[in-house]
Formats: sequence, C-alpha cells, structure tokens
Amino acid sequence: MEIGARTTYRVGGRARFGLTIEGESDARAAHQWCSEHGLDTVIIGRGSNTVVADGDLELVAIDIDAPTELDCERVGDVWHVTASATWALPQLARQLAENAVGGFEWAVGVPGSLGGAVAMNAGGHGGEMSQCVTQVRVLDLADGSLTWMSRDYLDFGYRHSSLSATQVVLMVKMTLPVGSPEELRERMAQIVSWRREHQPGGRNAGSVFRNPPGDHAARLIDEAGLKGARVGGAEVSTKHANFIQALDGATGRDVRDLVHHVQKVVAATTGVELRTEIKFVGFAGES
Repeated sequence: MEIGARTTYRVGGRARFGLTIEGESDARAAHQWCSEHGLDTVIIGRGSNTVVADGDLELVAIDIDAPTELDCERVGDVWHVTASATWALPQLARQLAENAVGGFEWAVGVPGSLGGAVAMNAGGHGGEMSQCVTQVRVLDLADGSLTWMSRDYLDFGYRHSSLSATQVVLMVKMTLPVGSPEELRERMAQIVSWRREHQPGGRNAGSVFRNPPGDHAARLIDEAGLKGARVGGAEVSTKHANFIQALDGATGRDVRDLVHHVQKVVAATTGVELRTEIKFVGFAGES
C-alpha cells in the first residue's frame, strides 16, 4: 500500500501490506492478521503528522474507512457529542458550528483526523483536544481489545496522550458548549485568514517541533539563521520557520535529515533541544 503519497508531505515509500477497517468486526480481524504475520503496524489516518521513509517498508498499513458518524445531544448549556474518528478536523469544526456547537472552532485550520488529534492532543488558537474529550473507543492491535477509555486514562499533556502506536481511536465522545452559528462562523473565518497570512501552504505537516516551555520553536529556528535552509528537496519555510516544505523531488530522507539538521544547529546556537511533533515511519530507531 502506498503510504508516503497519502501523507501531507507526499514523500516516502509503500508498506508491504495494507488493511482497511470499516467497523469493529474488521478491527478484530485486523488484530488477528497482524498477530499472525508479526509485522509492525502504522495507522495512516490523514497523514498530516507523518514522515515516511523511502522504498519498500516491512509494515502493515492500517486504513480506517468507517462512515463519518456524528451525534449531538444538548443538555442545558452543553452538547454531548459522539463522532467517528475518521472526521477531518476542519469539516467537523464547520459541521459542529452549524449545529450551534461551540468550543471546537480552533480545529478548522488543523489538518488531520479526529482520531489522530486525540492521539497527539492536537490544538491551536487557544484550544486543544484535552479540553473537550471525555471518552474514546479504542482498538488495541497488540491484543485485539476494544474498550472505552476515559479522559483520565488518556493522560493528556502538551501534544501528548497515553495512547500507544498500536492503539487505534475509532470513536470520540466530547462535551462542548452551546454557541451561536453566526459567531462561530466568524471566529473560524478569522482563524483561516490568520493561518493563510502567517503559515505556508503546499506540502508540509504543519508545525514540526513542539514549542519549548516559555518559548517558540519558530523563533529559535529563525534566530539560528535557518529560514530557507535546505537538504535535497526539503526546505525550512521562509514564511514560518517551524514548517518544513517538501519541494519537487523531495524524499522522506530529505525531510528527516533536515529535521535533524535544524535540531543540531538550534542546540548548538541556543542550547535548546527541540522535540518533534511529527512522527517518523519506517526509519530505523525513530518513531
């Protein structure tokens, strides 16, 4: 299965096997198949936070192709929302706004799926998943279990949750406030406008590095003189230093090597060790 081409970088190779999960019965079958073959697995999602190694990879790629379900129940001044993990965040944000569900408009500018957003506690513009998630339905490919996990178990932190690489989010329950559709639409328009002004388009995965406590990764990278730095077809964006662009001819190795170069130079010039938000798939010794 081609997986590199399905990431937002659109670089990298293909997995030896591909499995598609359309429901919980498929999820159990996927666990059994993976156990029998003993190969590492990778969840594709929408590929917005992933760099894939080049060539043929000894992996099983798991694709979630379940319907995008959404149920909203209002109780007083809050909504109890249940949504399938396959929702794209921008589409879900807009749909919730039309249903007068507030508190999720920050997600309109965040690429990726709802399930992936839970796994990394995605956020932006003053919001993040930890503020609204109450429970998640999870398949663990390691043992085949299907369970509802509470927010406390997820142990959310900055761009972090306790979910492991083998745990696949299938459904998400959230509690969100009642809002005005007109005001929510206006807020989302402002967020989209800000992102277009301050962040690059093209082939990238959003912010590459986590912000160190009390600082911003982009400022440190800029201070180190790395805007426009290139390795092969990968380039540090000249518009926002915490973005790495994949230009024509870029490879997965180009992106990975540029990430390492930025980390090395920033550490040497500022003393700060930058940690990545993005995940590496198929590179020996990295995840």
